[in-house]
Amino acid sequence: MTINRDTASGTALLIAAAPAGKGCLIDATSVLPTLAAVPPSILTGTTAATIVELTDPADPQTVLTRIRAAAAAPGPLSLYITGQLHLDQKQRLIHLALARTTPTTLRYTALPWHWLAGELKLRRPGTTTVVIDVVAAPDAWQQLRTEGLALGHGIRVYGRITPPPPRRRIAEPAYLKALAAAWRSGINPPLAQLHEQAAAQAGPDDALFLAVDHTTVPTPAATAVPVPNRPHREPAPVPTAPAPVSESTGAAEEDPLPAIFAAAHAGRHGEAASLAAMWEGWALRTYGAGSVQTTHWIEVRADLARLADDPARSCELWMAAANARLARQQPPDDPAVEGAVDRAHHQWQELRDPQQARKLGPPLVSLRRHVPGRRPGAVEAAHRRLELLHTMPPAETQRTAAS
Repeated sequence: MTINRDTASGTALLIAAAPAGKGCLIDATSVLPTLAAVPPSILTGTTAATIVELTDPADPQTVLTRIRAAAAAPGPLSLYITGQLHLDQKQRLIHLALARTTPTTLRYTALPWHWLAGELKLRRPGTTTVVIDVVAAPDAWQQLRTEGLALGHGIRVYGRITPPPPRRRIAEPAYLKALAAAWRSGINPPLAQLHEQAAAQAGPDDALFLAVDHTTVPTPAATAVPVPNRPHREPAPVPTAPAPVSESTGAAEEDPLPAIFAAAHAGRHGEAASLAAMWEGWALRTYGAGSVQTTHWIEVRADLARLADDPARSCELWMAAANARLARQQPPDDPAVEGAVDRAHHQWQELRDPQQARKLGPPLVSLRRHVPGRRPGAVEAAHRRLELLHTMPPAETQRTAAS
């Protein structure tokens, strides 16, 4: 509905979707009556507002059309999304399940998350806010814990991602309900502050809470919003990581690495990964692809993937860092180049999944030949393992990879 028309007009798009039947993990639509009672101007942050609701949509193309129309609006845009996230096993992409989504039809009946990201990235930075309250299916949860949930730069993202509920239980969008209840009571503080209050009320302890403002130069204080009234956990010592690059952190009052690695050691891998990815994106925009600053954050993300027990992702990122350094004309015997390749090789050796090892093997062996390193026999060892992975039967390959 259109409230009125003046120069400060915004749009709010409310999407509440979940599969019908046994595949449902969250009662997504239960939050809509509460949100509907909130003044539209609160939902958009403008004096005039257009509100669009999508209740249990079934067709991803229809949802995309609505998102595209909302994204094309000139004023501020707020998206409120509640539902459940799944992982496409073939392409390893996150999808938002819709009404007719099943595990076997995911790629055709769910909304790919990168569709949403693609539409929003075309908007003017600082005009888009996304608030989510979603449950992640088991496979999606594992990926989100290590990689976070990306939307792009120039976008504010607040919300909660929870692991799948116990069997035969249906989750509630408690985080969004807490926001709506506060707004209905007449409370309307800055969203970052309200996020803290809602996160403290909603739980659970193992949820991932997102508080990311990609509209400004990032700082840990602005992005990793602490949750009050939660069990306190002392941060673990910061592990050895690539030294901070002064040019990439000079805009912040504090070095972000301690906060990032403390989050990782506390088990908040999604939070740590999201912060590092945000800093990498800022370095990319500020200094360009292949810069010292951008490569630094690739290496940080590689180490975070190692801490999250994701050797495949860590291997990929260390190879990317090594290739970036080589592209900057750093010689193959540069200690930083050798270190990146050595770490990539080590993470490849840690892989227990033969399919992943076979996939990452050729680029690793090629890189290893160019950067042999200082350990005798490293090139031969990599080549020998790759040959074994391609020639042994699957069961034997797995035993060999694990040995």
